[in-house]
Amino acid sequence: MTHPDENRLLMRFMLLSVAAALVTIAMKVAAAWLTGSVGLLSDALESGVNLVAAVVGLIALRVAAKPADYNHQFGHGKAEYLSAAVEGTMIFVAATAILWSSVDRLVHPQPVEQPGIGLALSTAASVVNLAVGLALIRAGRRHRSITLVADGNHLLTDVWTSVGVLAGVGLVVLTGWDVLDPVVAILVAVNILRIGYGLVKQSVIGMLDVVLPPEDVAAVDAVLERYRQGGSIVILPPRTRQSGRQRFVYLTVRVPGDWTVRAGHDLLDRLEADLRDALPGTTVFTHLEPIRPAVAVSADEPRRR
Repeated sequence: MTHPDENRLLMRFMLLSVAAALVTIAMKVAAAWLTGSVGLLSDALESGVNLVAAVVGLIALRVAAKPADYNHQFGHGKAEYLSAAVEGTMIFVAATAILWSSVDRLVHPQPVEQPGIGLALSTAASVVNLAVGLALIRAGRRHRSITLVADGNHLLTDVWTSVGVLAGVGLVVLTGWDVLDPVVAILVAVNILRIGYGLVKQSVIGMLDVVLPPEDVAAVDAVLERYRQGGSIVILPPRTRQSGRQRFVYLTVRVPGDWTVRAGHDLLDRLEADLRDALPGTTVFTHLEPIRPAVAVSADEPRRR
């Protein structure tokens, strides 16, 4: 798949996430309005966060797909980390609103109305989130998109949140304890705060140029080991970093000092091509140095300072 085709595919998945968020918001708002449940309202607010996150992710993917230019000579890959940061911030806002509503309902409990219809609507919305979330995670891992993986994981977490809310509303119906509804909503808000913290942490780590995943580093080492065999070529330990879907590898290669410039250049061309075959789309930077022969130093010769 070419780079433009891959970008178009990822954009379609994010549009699917936007559509899913709109559908689930409508279902959950209807459920909250029919039942008067603050737990279902908190679930609807989290789906609102999903919509904002999907739109931000769509914009981030569009920016990240732009090629390198004069002002961004290493590309725009880090734009994907911005979507995770914005999503985390929006989650904190949603959690604050949920806590505010829940504490008020905890002080002034109200009965849950028409629980059957509300539970049915919320369950249907959870099924939609489950299907779309799994699809996003699979596509994100296949195409190495942190935006799709983060959005898919958020949708799956929303599913578990909905399960908790449904259990809370069900307990209210069974026990008649209206206080359980805001208690469950508070627990949902705490869980949402945990998700937001994880997303912000992930985006910060990405901004700090984290190394490639262990499996990618192992693929790089496997290629380098083939060139190290024979002993005439010395390759220093590689340095790696990732920027969204972009991968970068930096190498220092030492060859015998009597090699010609052409011979050294051809070696680096082959090495870079093999690394790109092992990790498609990787940008490789190589630096060539001569191997300096050891010089015997007489015991009577003064040491240089």
